[in-house]
Amino acid sequence: MTPLLSDLRVVEVSAFIAAPLGGMTLAQLGAEVIRIDPIGGNIDYRRWPLAPSGDSLYWAGLNKGKKSVTLALNTPEGREIAGALITAPDPGGGILLTNLPASGWMGYEALSARRADLIMLRLTGSSDGTGAVDYTVNCASGFPMATGEGAKPVNHVLPAWDIAAGLYLCTGLLAAERLRARTGTGQEVVLALSDVMLASVGNLGYLADVQVNGTVRQPLGNDLYGAFGRDFPTKDGRRVMVVAISNRQWKAIGTATGLSERLAMIGPLMGVDLGTEGGRFEAREAIGAVLGPWFAARTLDEVRTAFAGSGVLWGPYQDFGQLVAEDPRCSPANPMFQEVEQPGVGRWRMPGVPLAFAAVPREAVRPAPRLGQHTDEILAERLGLSSAEIGRLHDTGIVAGPETA
Repeated sequence: MTPLLSDLRVVEVSAFIAAPLGGMTLAQLGAEVIRIDPIGGNIDYRRWPLAPSGDSLYWAGLNKGKKSVTLALNTPEGREIAGALITAPDPGGGILLTNLPASGWMGYEALSARRADLIMLRLTGSSDGTGAVDYTVNCASGFPMATGEGAKPVNHVLPAWDIAAGLYLCTGLLAAERLRARTGTGQEVVLALSDVMLASVGNLGYLADVQVNGTVRQPLGNDLYGAFGRDFPTKDGRRVMVVAISNRQWKAIGTATGLSERLAMIGPLMGVDLGTEGGRFEAREAIGAVLGPWFAARTLDEVRTAFAGSGVLWGPYQDFGQLVAEDPRCSPANPMFQEVEQPGVGRWRMPGVPLAFAAVPREAVRPAPRLGQHTDEILAERLGLSSAEIGRLHDTGIVAGPETA
């Protein structure tokens, strides 16, 4: 069957996470995504972790399914070719996705002069024009001050704002393309990484909590704010997270552990209603004191057996190695994953897009390209250049590729 976005052509000029993730998501939904890099690769091309070959597993992970073109972007002719690819008169093309400084030849004014219906998605740092990356946005978000215990901020490893920004870029691109399909109108769409953070903090109610209640959320360790949820150590040195948001989930904990009667005593003793999320949050220490010995007396496998089919909402803490080795959701049994050969690195289990469409089968997971792998193909197909002209561009150092291991 025809891939969902098979009629969409996107040129990506990017680095690091947000824009590459957005481009990869579109590629995994069937769009043709052409990533343009300078000869030798952009600043993210060798980012850790690296394979024994020296290839970046990070870069490979964020560029699956794309086509790669390498150009001497520091030269007028290289920039001219890039501009021509971005504005090529393809009905589904004329779309640029970037998180790099966009001015001069790559500015919206210059590119839209070449193609009036151009759509340009541009990620910036902050809405005031200052630079920012995930880590400088996150430190200002309030979350590091509400993570962990005590007054010392705790950064999380997950680049959450970059990931959210990448998905916002996809949404904005598809919305702008729908408008263009109806009206023929192109436009520049600008997304500030700091606004992604602010929108998320606001949508979750944390900004309102300050403005309406005068409350600043304090760190709670691994406790779940506003309901019952906390981690417990097991007999074999593992840890599990147990959560009860609904009353059904709360009752399931008591049934599965055999501690329903003891847990029911906590409410009257503390004067709280354990039938509410707030009541269970207030009584979290007492609840933890009742449940803790049960977990401490059992191994992780015994906990898993006791909770199987019980309705308890729980999960084991695991490092990346345990995730790969032990979690069936990360195994070939999950149809999102496919074993794919990555050029220069080898074969490993790669994720496709997490979406499952009932009317369209899952796309095959395609590896990331070798740097510059599709330079000649794209110049011939999209710009109609002859093999002699492409050869001249190689000889003069204007284009390159593919890079070999």
